[in-house]
Amino acid sequence: MTYTAGFDAWACYDDVAVPTLPQPGFRRPIAERDEAHRAQAYSFAVYRTLVDLFPAAAGLARAQMVALGYDPDDARTELASATGVGNTCASHLLAFRHDDRSNQLGDLHAGAYSDHTGYQPVNTVDHIVDPNRWQPLRFSNGAGGFVVPGYIGAHWGEVTPFALPSGSALRPAGPARHPSRAYERQAREIARITAQLDDRGKVIAEYWADGPRSELPPGHWTLFAEVVSKRDHHSFADDVKMFFTLGNAVMDAGIAVWEAKRWFDSERPITAIRYLYAGQQIEGFVPGVGRTLVQGENWLPYQPATFITPPFAEYPSGHSGFSAAAAEVLKRSTGGDRFEHSATIAAGSSKVEPGVAPSRDVTLRWHTFSEAADEAGISRRLGGIHFEDGDLDSRRMGRQVGALVWAKAQEYITGSSGPVAGIPVTHEDELGATGAGVDDARVTIGPNPSAGRLTLSFALGREAAVSARVLDLQGRTVALLAAGTFAAGTHQLVWDGAHAAPGVYFVHLRRGEQQTTRRVLIAR
Repeated sequence: MTYTAGFDAWACYDDVAVPTLPQPGFRRPIAERDEAHRAQAYSFAVYRTLVDLFPAAAGLARAQMVALGYDPDDARTELASATGVGNTCASHLLAFRHDDRSNQLGDLHAGAYSDHTGYQPVNTVDHIVDPNRWQPLRFSNGAGGFVVPGYIGAHWGEVTPFALPSGSALRPAGPARHPSRAYERQAREIARITAQLDDRGKVIAEYWADGPRSELPPGHWTLFAEVVSKRDHHSFADDVKMFFTLGNAVMDAGIAVWEAKRWFDSERPITAIRYLYAGQQIEGFVPGVGRTLVQGENWLPYQPATFITPPFAEYPSGHSGFSAAAAEVLKRSTGGDRFEHSATIAAGSSKVEPGVAPSRDVTLRWHTFSEAADEAGISRRLGGIHFEDGDLDSRRMGRQVGALVWAKAQEYITGSSGPVAGIPVTHEDELGATGAGVDDARVTIGPNPSAGRLTLSFALGREAAVSARVLDLQGRTVALLAAGTFAAGTHQLVWDGAHAAPGVYFVHLRRGEQQTTRRVLIAR
């Protein structure tokens, strides 16, 4: 939201970009399109958004505005001033997001961001009723007591996305279920991995944890984007566009992941392992002791005692979805996968085994964004938090989210009516135009998302020249579906994209003088 508010303000001073919530007369005169106006508008938009989202940190944001030479109390809203542009853009975005079902204002259920869907867990903290469902857990509070956190974000799949048609649009196939060999195999694999952790495995598990009171996974990738900005000597405009796209990618990834988490309501490894191996001894890892035999019902993941497992369903992985979506955006923003970044973790700095692990300094290196995203995903398996399917399926979904958000962001960045310059788009409410003898029947294409086979249906009021093609994100023709004269009536064209790479495509249809472009997703 912060980066979107800033982008909207910046776009008012750009030659082609369009705000996500454009207001009448938003485009500022050429005389005002300088860096000073852009920076001031951006800063006020970001400031107003931050204060709304983080009122407890308003003093910090205010101090930054003063340090930049701006008056944080300037509440002008007229577009003739850069301050007014920033304040107005933030105001419109906040009004939109206050009604996006995130429940920020606590008007759908008491408590800011609280669940308004009435979710209740099937299992209790002390009893597993269904080994396929999420179970609340008892955590140490670090002071000799215990807490039992409730499910965090049960309603988050209902939040309005940026680019996805809905939170459920990319819902993956689902987790393994008990009783099955797959269910037992995934539990056995996590128990084995965590029991055999070495220094590097421990470091990977902890480095990517991004738990409470940290920047969290989306913030981790924002920090990586700052590295990219410095590495590539970004201009202000470069950063505005990159962070706008990245921010919306991780937002949509979170919505998609949490919708699936709620839908499947799946058990965490700690529940499955304790259920399957209750009354048995299995190999496990005990902090400060290492690999040893433990009672199955007492098994623990490699996590701090105060946060042994995040309090929400396992499938699919948030870390994997966030990271894959972010990596996809950074690849496209930079024109390649090269990252070349590293982090060194000091000996004895572990939160799980302070003073003990790692036994020596360990350096993690990522040559590509993809390597970093994959390591973030596997870190949750090393830490005993996620199963393999929850990781891999979410990586795939995250990459799809990244591609969709990238395409949508390009519409605003380039100011084009379509996602790729030069490809015209007819909006849904304009499809009834009849300028060239085309009737008002709606163009349909489906299924969308699709595993590969798409059917395009359209109608002609009279004979007309028709062309139809499928394009990739760069506007290149992937398949020519039709080119010729079609008689009046209803027609269907089929694209068998079974061998096409998963991702976003555009189906462009010309009927006489009328053109329509639809974005479609190939997902497997």
